[in-house]
Amino acid sequence: MPPGADVPPPCEVPHFAPVRVRVGLLRSPRLVRHRRRAVAVGLAVTAAALVAAGPRDTDRSRGHPDRSPSARAASRATGERAAVRARRAGALVTAPVRIADAATVRLLRPGDRVDVIAAEETATGGEARVVARGARVSEVPEPVEEGPGEGGALVVLSVPRAVAAGLAGASATARLAVTLC
Repeated sequence: MPPGADVPPPCEVPHFAPVRVRVGLLRSPRLVRHRRRAVAVGLAVTAAALVAAGPRDTDRSRGHPDRSPSARAASRATGERAAVRARRAGALVTAPVRIADAATVRLLRPGDRVDVIAAEETATGGEARVVARGARVSEVPEPVEEGPGEGGALVVLSVPRAVAAGLAGASATARLAVTLC
């Protein structure tokens, strides 16, 4: 089938009388004044609703290419449920973590959700494991002069107490990396 063969043939648009709008009623100063008030109130209500809703992950296109969308949604739901349970129990703590790649840390902003991955060097090769899922970035401190042997950059995460202990242990034995959730 040649290109364009599935396009219907052109047809004529029937003639119709022009539509006329009366502007006298819409230009009334009283209605203009009330319309401005209504728009102002609507904007104020919308702003209040957005503030009450809090920060949200607006970019849903990010994800793991090797996992299906349903697996990502299930993982995200599990992480969110765990965070809600931890918040209710009051078990969230802040944990400073040194991430090996300083350029990655510069991409982070407070409120972002990240997965922390520990990459360990073994005799048989490198091995990576997820140490914390869905950790909220609390703060990204300004970089300071690095001493000898120090690399990467610091980020402060809000995580459950048990996960904070795992992060501390992993940072002593492995290089840590983050991925945005």
